[in-house]
Amino acid sequence: MKALLFDIEGTTTDIKFVHEVLFPYARENMQSFLENTTSSDVTEILETIKNKNNVNSREEVLELLLRWIQEDKKITELKDLQGLLWESGYINGDYKAHLYPEVINCFKKWSDNNFKIYIYSSGSVKAQKLLFKYSVQGDLTPLISGYFDTNIGAKREVQSYQNILDELKLAASEVTFFSDIEEELDAAAEIGIKTLHLNRDGLYNESRHKIINSFNEVHFHA
Repeated sequence: MKALLFDIEGTTTDIKFVHEVLFPYARENMQSFLENTTSSDVTEILETIKNKNNVNSREEVLELLLRWIQEDKKITELKDLQGLLWESGYINGDYKAHLYPEVINCFKKWSDNNFKIYIYSSGSVKAQKLLFKYSVQGDLTPLISGYFDTNIGAKREVQSYQNILDELKLAASEVTFFSDIEEELDAAAEIGIKTLHLNRDGLYNESRHKIINSFNEVHFHA
């Protein structure tokens, strides 16, 4: 085992933080963010949304974005914009990211034992970095070797996990993937990646993958 790959929602972080803190913040602040931000990154994302969705005005784009947020769409342009918007919230101290209690100690232990830690989430890489930098447990980014988002592929598609292996230059047997979503684990397992099914809320009685309730149940040996 050389690398540990982690989902975020339901795995390292309570999904309530995303749905009850981050998503409402994005809904409430998206309009002012678009009106007051002139960065080239934002302009480029907005143009991509217009071209892909046949909309013309900023008002139409805003309406589309708010609907996507409400429907929790896994759309790369939305995730990229949310990452940029959430940055100001983190920096201003409007919130800190939730992490399950054992995350920091387990990440430190595994990092100290020379396991590389990677994150794979439908949220943008920028949003992922912000979450682990501005967390309730402090800045965990020094413990994390890399991040993957939907630019590498959708999380329930087998090819996405092959793309990650190719990027890391590792064999499937050298990677373990942690997630609370069985379909994601299925996709990873299909190419031979080891899998662990997080059951944070005790919702699962059975799974096609080994069930764990906490990272503390996992013991890797270098």
